[in-house]
Amino acid sequence: MPGDLLPSHPNESLLTAILPAGNYTAILSGVNGGLGIGLYDVDPSDSRIGNISTRGAVGAGGDVLIGGFIVGGTNPTRLIARALGPSLGSLGVAGALADPTLELHNGDGTLVAANDNWQSGQAQEISGTTLAPSNPREAAIVATLAPGNYTAIISGAGGSTGIALVEVYDLAAR
Repeated sequence: MPGDLLPSHPNESLLTAILPAGNYTAILSGVNGGLGIGLYDVDPSDSRIGNISTRGAVGAGGDVLIGGFIVGGTNPTRLIARALGPSLGSLGVAGALADPTLELHNGDGTLVAANDNWQSGQAQEISGTTLAPSNPREAAIVATLAPGNYTAIISGAGGSTGIALVEVYDLAAR
């Protein structure tokens, strides 16, 4: 394993596995119910991920939910990013974020695209993916991105707080 992937702190965890194609969930939790920020990483050099998602708390101000992802290879990738909140409540998630907003940033931190309420902006393109959010207050962006590092940042419209889900789907893998 490359040394740059080893945890830098003795309290950090590392799991390595070679997995056959399929659906998997990595669950991060703090010791004794502790809270904090977790990071998981998948080597994009020899794998193709159809979807990656993270559920977490969105707080006020700068306390946002961030989902990082890497577009690998040498060609641009068409994807959809979604920020879900209200539909989580209908699935029994307590304290779901009522109105999530979504921003995509490149590895330099530059804003690539932003959305609040998926039906404003790219409604037809989002619907055409068959992955349109089920609630009009949820956010989504369809984009073709060059290889590189990206972040999807979810905040609450008007400073609202709650639990949200950020998802990124590779549309070519569907």
